[in-house]
Amino acid sequence: DRMYFKIYTNFSTAPNIIVITIYNHHLHTTIHTTIMKVSLFFALFASASALAPSQDSRRAAFAKIASGAVVAAPAVASAAVGESPRFSVFGIIGDGTTYSEGAAYGSDQSTSTYSPYSVYGEAGPDSLYKPGRSEDLARAKAVIAESLVRLDKLPAYIEKKEWFNVKDELTRYMYETRGAVRRSAQTPAQKAAAAEFFKAIEATYTNATLKKQAPCADAAAKSKELLSKYAASI
Repeated sequence: DRMYFKIYTNFSTAPNIIVITIYNHHLHTTIHTTIMKVSLFFALFASASALAPSQDSRRAAFAKIASGAVVAAPAVASAAVGESPRFSVFGIIGDGTTYSEGAAYGSDQSTSTYSPYSVYGEAGPDSLYKPGRSEDLARAKAVIAESLVRLDKLPAYIEKKEWFNVKDELTRYMYETRGAVRRSAQTPAQKAAAAEFFKAIEATYTNATLKKQAPCADAAAKSKELLSKYAASI
């Protein structure tokens, strides 16, 4: 008996799923599987059939199917045609220019690393990120300006005792406010003003949690005042 395989897929709806129909006079079944599983199945089937002393034509047919299925399997993203796998063992054996996991304690790096367990180099003149960039300060100012808009919404929420809205406003967009203030504070006076603002904003959140209306309103007003003064100083 001959055994027939019908293999097809729909790349528009399920690009990684293959439908296999296997049938002969005694068997008819359908299998839904993935490309990788099909590749492995045919590779193992072809290896097993190669051990049989007869059925040369069937063995040749399965060898062709297996080779075609393996080609259809997704290629490794970093692999190149004709290139052997690269590896490094502590920078001594193999390709010493390859980044190994944990950087092999820095032994396979061309320059010193941030730490013995890092693949990233030490910060220096050649680093991509340069502290004090004008675009970073501009972004911090934009975050602070929008934070002032958000603080203007708090009095109405506090008046209505909508404590969830107060806390949401302080943790939604204003999640970025503390970082923006810290990054933009350069002088001792600016850093001191930033610390005072942080205390006021924390008092606002705490009193909202405790549902203390008057203290929350006072802290919110102080937060707006302190952040406005800080914004004018940068």
